[in-house]
Amino acid sequence: MSFDFSKLLSVAWGGWTTTWPTQLLALIWLAWLASWIGASFWQGRTQKQVMTLESGRYRIPILVGGILFTPWTAEVLNEKPLWVFSNTAVYITALIVLAGISFTWWGRLHLGKFWSNTITHKEDHRVVDTGPYGIVRHPIYTGLIAGMLATGIAVGTVTAILGAILISLGMWQKGRMEEVFLSKELGEDAYGAYCRRVPMIIPFLSPR
Repeated sequence: MSFDFSKLLSVAWGGWTTTWPTQLLALIWLAWLASWIGASFWQGRTQKQVMTLESGRYRIPILVGGILFTPWTAEVLNEKPLWVFSNTAVYITALIVLAGISFTWWGRLHLGKFWSNTITHKEDHRVVDTGPYGIVRHPIYTGLIAGMLATGIAVGTVTAILGAILISLGMWQKGRMEEVFLSKELGEDAYGAYCRRVPMIIPFLSPR
């Protein structure tokens, strides 16, 4: 007797799109996370990085935000969403999240061996100001922030929205720390000039 995978897919797809909206969005985020972890083995040799204690300035809000963002927090608090998205709104949110994730991957691939999950100075490091890095200085953070905020709004719970905001603030803080670090490592003339030319997180804004 053969197993009907189409029936299983139909049930799963219906569940993702007619119940809690993050069931659809969670699949997208899990696929991104798995691919991101797999790609983390492809990076250049690190020469110098920000110390662990210093990195707590961005790691802590991201960690706390991540805990608040999970569905288990809302379940423990018996929290109900402030609103419920329609299927159409969920699809639109999913497209926004996919666009954000695609932007992170464009940035990741364009950065190549200079990418790192932490704030580091890689071997032969140089300023990359082409591709997505000609649009914003931190395209990976831009994509993640857009996707996280869209997901938090779609979930609609106070904890999910607050978690998304904390994660976004943590990424912004990491970006600021990274810029101070790279300005010292790569030189104010090189990286500082780049910062004065390209917006940090939000495209088309005046660079700051």
